[in-house]
Amino acid sequence: MLRHLHGTTPTAHPDLLVGIAGADDAGVFRLRDDLAIVQTVDFFTPIVDEPEAWGRIAAVNALSDVYAMGGTPLTALQLVGWPREELPLDLLTRVIDGGVAVLQETGCLLVGGHSIDDHEPKYGFAVTGIVHPDDLITNAAARPGDRIVLTKPIGTGIISTAIKRGVATAEQRDAAVDLMATLNDTASAAARRVRVAAGTDVTGFGLLGHLSEMVRSSQVSAEIEAAAVPLLPGVTELAAQGMVPGGTRRNLTSVERITDFGDIGQAGRVVLADAQTSGGLLLAVAAPLAAALLQALEEEGAHGTVIGQFVARDFADGPSGTIRVH
Repeated sequence: MLRHLHGTTPTAHPDLLVGIAGADDAGVFRLRDDLAIVQTVDFFTPIVDEPEAWGRIAAVNALSDVYAMGGTPLTALQLVGWPREELPLDLLTRVIDGGVAVLQETGCLLVGGHSIDDHEPKYGFAVTGIVHPDDLITNAAARPGDRIVLTKPIGTGIISTAIKRGVATAEQRDAAVDLMATLNDTASAAARRVRVAAGTDVTGFGLLGHLSEMVRSSQVSAEIEAAAVPLLPGVTELAAQGMVPGGTRRNLTSVERITDFGDIGQAGRVVLADAQTSGGLLLAVAAPLAAALLQALEEEGAHGTVIGQFVARDFADGPSGTIRVH
């Protein structure tokens, strides 16, 4: 969306390592040869009923963009929209407590923020981090033969919809909230250990949407093994029952033009396009290093699953490459 809002001429500067020209998770500006800053912003309306959980998820989600770029968060600015005449301020205090607790866990300092009177509650952060330019992870560095590794299961959009409609089980609700509130710091640390150069995090555009950004930016194609993709409990069944958010439907419409789903049914297609909140990292790693990355993830306390590989884009794939699901 921002590419359209900013017009057709991206910002250019010799030290702007990552800007709005691509579809990366954050902007990166080089300060010196061994240091760059990473900047991102993210906020959203409530996705769970518990205020502390919403605050925590919002903070984890905002920090994730820095981790996805291989960076370390340093400071954060808080963003609040609150209907002060409709909801008590002590409820907002509980939201903030959840968000600040996450910042304290990571050592990221809350240094300020801004609030407005808004009819719909909104909460999030603008985060600044640092990264060595040689450690930078972008969505444009995937190469043919790289294995595709996903570090969290998917399905939070579908389960969130099921929660709102009173259909989700307690197990499904707890699994989704726990996943959304889990930081990507350990997964990022593992990726840096193995010198992963390409990746992104899986959020609003879903697994296939963010994979399509890597395909386009890296000028490759991709193959995904649907059965290998880790899912939250009962997600496919919920999708078959129609527990599908609007964002997920839009994602599927967007990726269908470049995706060959083979014999994957409609519910399976929906799940792969499900709009995520605070999802895992989607990493491209050279085949000989795939086992080392999985081991590093385990040692750091994270998880990883090989779900496919990037392949060379042939002439028939067109300028954007394709995704094949089998």
